[in-house]
Amino acid sequence: MSYRTLLVLSALIIAVSIGLRQSLGLFMPPMTVELGITAATFGFAIAVQNIVWGFAQPVVGAIADRHGPVPVLIGTSLMYAAGLALMAFSKTVPGGLQIGGILAGIGTAGTGFGVLIGTVSRATPAEKRTRTVGTVAAAASLGTFAIAPLGQALIGSLGWKGALFAFAGLAASMAVISLGVRESQAAPTAARTSAPKLNLGDAVRQAMAHRGYLFMTLAFFACGFQLVFITTHLPTYLAICGVAPGVSGTALGLIGLFNAAGTYVFGRLGSRYSQKHLLAVIYLLRTMIIGVFLALPISPSTVLVFAAAMGFLWLGVIPLVTGIIGRVFGLAHFNTLYGLVFLSHQVGSFFGAWMGGLVFTRMGNYNFAWAALIVIGLTAFTLQWMMDERPPEEKGSGGRAVPMPA
Repeated sequence: MSYRTLLVLSALIIAVSIGLRQSLGLFMPPMTVELGITAATFGFAIAVQNIVWGFAQPVVGAIADRHGPVPVLIGTSLMYAAGLALMAFSKTVPGGLQIGGILAGIGTAGTGFGVLIGTVSRATPAEKRTRTVGTVAAAASLGTFAIAPLGQALIGSLGWKGALFAFAGLAASMAVISLGVRESQAAPTAARTSAPKLNLGDAVRQAMAHRGYLFMTLAFFACGFQLVFITTHLPTYLAICGVAPGVSGTALGLIGLFNAAGTYVFGRLGSRYSQKHLLAVIYLLRTMIIGVFLALPISPSTVLVFAAAMGFLWLGVIPLVTGIIGRVFGLAHFNTLYGLVFLSHQVGSFFGAWMGGLVFTRMGNYNFAWAALIVIGLTAFTLQWMMDERPPEEKGSGGRAVPMPA
């Protein structure tokens, strides 16, 4: 297949996958009312989905590294669809909400950024890699812009059950699109062909001994904590503040639209400036925007401005994190190493979704949760700014050079 076709298909699959995932918060108000469950129960189901996604990411990444992306894409697309369909039976199937979330979490691990960004990275020359990943991630970000308002409209016309079945159909369509994906390799650089290739176990041990990798992994926790709290609990928070329900869908759609622009911009900047410092700036700006949003009166206008500003900073982390991993550790085990970093992101997502529901159920408001977002965001900025991004062979190990994977 052509390189351009690979980029288009990858962006389309990621767009559907992430668009569906980031729109699930729209289902909280109608499902909690009809099922008689608390916000904490719904938040915990979304939290389980995210933590399963995180633990599944290194596994599906390793499978894709070994067997190629297509089997992983098809299998996880169907699991995604099955999980969303099962959630529609939450009223009659015991544990349907939680089991459906588990299946959807595995589905997102296979169809989201991890596997396909590795495929795109291997097909792209090193000097264009960060820019290209940013372009693909930006195009994929339009999925939320399209799917969030669609989800709100489907809930209004079909009810939350019908909307979930429609979402399941969209998830299943990714399996069909995946049939056209073919892996290709960029021409290797001299540095990569001359370096010995590490096996998977050695590559993981090398990464876990790298302090910069650990700092970036810990900082990525805050990314998941902040973003999943917002996508899961913003609709309910706005309802408490008296904002019309339609504004929530529009806000999530704006996040997707501005996300596309921001991801493209940070992909371009990452090819010219320090990727670790750009990551730190994203964490700092997000935290500052949250603080300003909370300090202002909540209205439809401030909500939409907040959504646009956060959207611009939403997934700009993807080309930067993947660029650092590829540059520091190479691409031989890229999907696995990215999966481990992403696991931290999803642990943060778990606590962001669960903590928000727990706080609201016990306190009747989200004040403590918003404060936690600010503290964790500032911590992430500090860790990311201090990251050591030298490759292992430059750092050495006990004065001895450590070979870099091909």
